[in-house]
Amino acid sequence: MDHELFDPSQFKADLALKRSPIPAFKKALRHASEVLQARFEGGRDIHKLIHDRAWFTDQILRQAWSALACPDDPDIALLAGGGYGRGELHPHSDIDLLILLRDGSGDRYNEAISQFLTLLWDIGLEVGQSVRTVSECQQEARADVTVITNLMESRLLVGDESLRQAMLEAVGPQHMWTSAEFFRAKRAEQHDRHAKFNDTEYNLEPNVKSSPGGLRDIQTIGWVALRHFGTSNLRELVGQGFLNEPEYNILAGGRAFLWQVRFALHTLAGRAEDRLLFDHQRALARLFGFEDNDAKLAVERFMQKYYRIVMSLSELNDLLMQHFEEILLRDAESADIQPLNSRFQVRNHYIEVTHPQVFKRTPFALLEIFVLMAQHQEIRGVRADSIRLLRDHRHLIDDDFRSDIRNTSLFVELLRCREGVHRNLRRMNRYGILGRYLPEFGRIVGQMQHDLFHIYTVDAHTLNLIKHLRKLGRPDYQEKYPLAWKIFCRLPKPDLLYMAGLYHDIAKGRGGDHSELGALDATLFCQRHKLPAWDTHLVSWLVEHHLIMSTTAQRKDISDPEVIHDFAVQLGNQVRLDYLYVLTIADINATNPTLWNSWRASLLRQLYTETKRALRRGLDNPPNRAQQIADTQHAAMDILVRSGIDEEDVEALWTQLGEDYFLRHTASDIAWHTEAIAQHPEHRGPLVLIKETAQREFEGATQIFLYTPEQHDQFAVTAAAMDQLNLSIQDARIITTSNRFSLDTYIVLDADGGPIGDNPERIREIKRGLLEALSDPDAYPAIIQRRVPRQLKHFAFDPEVTIFTDHSAQHTILELSAPDRPGLLAKMGKIFLDFDISVQNARIVTLGERVDDVFVITDADNQPLSDPLLCERLQNTIIRTLSYGTRENNMPQSMDI
Repeated sequence: MDHELFDPSQFKADLALKRSPIPAFKKALRHASEVLQARFEGGRDIHKLIHDRAWFTDQILRQAWSALACPDDPDIALLAGGGYGRGELHPHSDIDLLILLRDGSGDRYNEAISQFLTLLWDIGLEVGQSVRTVSECQQEARADVTVITNLMESRLLVGDESLRQAMLEAVGPQHMWTSAEFFRAKRAEQHDRHAKFNDTEYNLEPNVKSSPGGLRDIQTIGWVALRHFGTSNLRELVGQGFLNEPEYNILAGGRAFLWQVRFALHTLAGRAEDRLLFDHQRALARLFGFEDNDAKLAVERFMQKYYRIVMSLSELNDLLMQHFEEILLRDAESADIQPLNSRFQVRNHYIEVTHPQVFKRTPFALLEIFVLMAQHQEIRGVRADSIRLLRDHRHLIDDDFRSDIRNTSLFVELLRCREGVHRNLRRMNRYGILGRYLPEFGRIVGQMQHDLFHIYTVDAHTLNLIKHLRKLGRPDYQEKYPLAWKIFCRLPKPDLLYMAGLYHDIAKGRGGDHSELGALDATLFCQRHKLPAWDTHLVSWLVEHHLIMSTTAQRKDISDPEVIHDFAVQLGNQVRLDYLYVLTIADINATNPTLWNSWRASLLRQLYTETKRALRRGLDNPPNRAQQIADTQHAAMDILVRSGIDEEDVEALWTQLGEDYFLRHTASDIAWHTEAIAQHPEHRGPLVLIKETAQREFEGATQIFLYTPEQHDQFAVTAAAMDQLNLSIQDARIITTSNRFSLDTYIVLDADGGPIGDNPERIREIKRGLLEALSDPDAYPAIIQRRVPRQLKHFAFDPEVTIFTDHSAQHTILELSAPDRPGLLAKMGKIFLDFDISVQNARIVTLGERVDDVFVITDADNQPLSDPLLCERLQNTIIRTLSYGTRENNMPQSMDI
C-alpha cells in the first residue's frame, strides 16, 4: 500500500465530510497527480511511475464501484483492458474498462452501471468502457482482432475471477483465432499501421506509440507471444527460448526509454499526446539533459538517440515477427532447399547459413550474404536464425576486416550489381552491418537536422538517394526524368555514383564544411577499396561539389552566359557534368519529395544543356554576349515576319530594350511578347499574357507576362496580387524600356507547387485579378494575413540580409535568408515600395522552413543604392518585419535517460 499516493483512511474521512462523494474523489485525484508529478521530476524509475499510476487508478475505481454498484455479486465484474490491463498507465492514457456480465444476467445491473459511469464522469475520470456478457465477448472477439487482443490482456479489478476465466475460455484459441490466424491478423495490422507513417522510423515528428519501432511494435510481439506461449512477459520469453538475453535487453531498454518520452510528452502537453511534435522536441531535449555543442543542437542529439533506439527496436521487431512466421506458418511447409555455396542456402525463398559457425569461421560471409541476395532476386530475405547470427557476429567487423581484400572486393561487387543495391544496403544498415563496415556512416545513423527541409535523418536520406539513383536507370522512369534517364544509362561506371551518394553527406554533424570533410572520407574509402586514381578523383570531386549545381540553378541567373561559363570552368569536363547532374536530381528528390517540381526540373535541365554547350565550345572561348543577342534577335525576327509583323515596328520596340531582355528570354518568348505588344493599343491599359509552356526553359511552370507603363510600385502590387491569387512566384524578370514601359515576366506555380495547368477558368481568374491590380495600383492589394503553420513557428530565426552593389552591372543585390511565412514576398514588395526601390530581377528559393531569395534592385532613378544609411535602414526594416519570436516550453529540470 502506497499511503503517500492514496491513503484509504484519509479518503474515507473526506467522504464522511460531505453528502456527495465527488469532492473526496476529486481531492484524491488531484493529490495523486501532484505526487506523481513530483516523483517524475525527481527521476523516479519509469516502470514504477506508470505502475504507480495504474495502482492508484485501481484504488479509485474500486472505491467508486463499492460506493454505487454491486460489489459482491458473482454475475458482474469490473475488468481493466488495454495498457491499463497490463498495469501500464501514463498521465493521460486511455483507461479502458470492461464491465463483464454472466450470460442470462438480464438488465438488472443497468441502473447500477449507469450510476457508476456517471460518477466517473463527474469526478473527471475519462474512461473508455464496454458492457458485455461472456457470449457477447465471444461474438465480438470472433469478428474483431482488436477486441480479442483487449480481452486477452484483461485484468480483474472487482468481482469474481471465475467470471473472467469463463470469458477467457470462451475466446481461447481452441474456439477462435488460432495462434497462426492471430499472427496473420496482427502482422497485417502492423503493416497497415506502418504504412501510415511511410514505413519509416525517421519521420520528423514521429509517434512514440504507433510509428515503426514505437511502443506498439513491442506490444505486438507481446500479443502474439501471449496467444502462442500464454505469456507476454519479456523475461519469460527468454525462458521459452523465443528471445535471447541481448534481445531482451534491447526490448526492455527501448521500452523503458519510450515510456519515459511518452510520460514526459503527456506531462508537457497536458493531454494524451503521443506525437513528438516540434512544439515539444526542444523542451524534451532540455528535460533529458542534452545540451548544444559546436557540431549539433541539443534537440538533434536527443532525436538521434530516439531514432537509433526505435531503429534497433524496429530491426528486432522484424526479426521476431519473422521468427513467429517461421514457427507458426512455415513449420508445416515442406522444405525446398537450394544450395548457393558451402556457406549459404535458400530455404523456401529465404537465405540461411548452412551451419551456425559460418560467420565465425569465415567472417567475410557477413558481407557475402548481401551480395548473394543482390545477385539472386528471388531471395525474399534472411531467415530469423541467420539474422540472429549476423547480429551476434557483427563485432567481428574491425579495422583488419575493413582492410581485407576479400571484404573490400565484396562491398564493391555489391555496388556493381545490376539489381538490389539499395535494398541490400538498407538491409545492411538495418542489421547494423553497414555502420560497422563504414564507421563514418555509423556516426550518421539516426542523425537528424532540426529543420523542415531535411525530412529524413542523414542515413535515411543517403540510402534514399541511392534508391533514386537506381530508379533513374529504370525504363519506367524515362518519361518522368527523360534527360537524367538518358545520361544515367550511358554512364560508364554507375557504381562511382553510388559511392559518391554514400559519402555526399557523411560528414554532417561534425562541424566544418561537410562537403570538404566528406571528400576526404570518400578519398580514403576509394583508396582502401583499390579504385584507380581517376575513379577516386571523380568520386571525391562529386562529394566536395555535390551542391554547386542546385545552388547555381536556383540562386544565379543562368540566362547570363558568364554564369554558364564560370560554372563550366568549375566542372572542367563533360563526364563530371553528367555524373553531377544525375547526382543532383537524386539528391533533391531524396531530401524532401515536395522540393522536386517542374520549375526546378527546368532550371537544372537548362543549366545542364547550356553548360554542355559551353564545354563543347571550349573553356578558352568565353561567351560572346553580342553574338548571343544577335542570334536570339534573328531567330525571333524570323518568327515574327512569318506572322506578318512589320520589321520596322519590331525594331522600333527592340531599340527601347536593353541587352538583358534578349539574354533572359528565348527567341520564341520574345516573338510572343513582341507580337502581343504590337497588337495592344496603349490606351487599353495593362497587357497580361498567361502561357502554360512546354518550352525547355520554363517547362511545367506557368509564365505570366505583364506589359504596362512603368509604376514604381509595380513589383509590390504584382506580388501582393499574386499572393491573393494563391500563386507562388519562382522567378521574376523585370525590364524597363527607354520610354518607361515595363516588361515583366513571372514564372509561377500554384500554391501547392504544381503548374496552373490548362484550366480556362483559373487562367481567367488570374488575368482578371492582375488586370484589376495593375489598372489601379493606388488601390494597393491588401496583403493577406494567413496563419503561420504550426511547424514553421518552431523554426524561427533572425532573418539575414546582405546588401552589396555590383558597379559593373549598375545595380544593387539584396540577398535574403529568412523563415518562410505566408505572404513573405508580398511583404518584401511593400518594403521596397516604402523605400522607393525598384526590383529589376528576383530569384525565389524556398527550402523547407526557410527562404533564400535574391533581389536585384535600384533606386527610383534606376541607379544602384549608394547611401549606406539607406541600406542599413532597409536591412533593419526587413529583419524587423520578417522576424517572429520563438516559444519556449516550461519543463522540469533535466533528468537522465
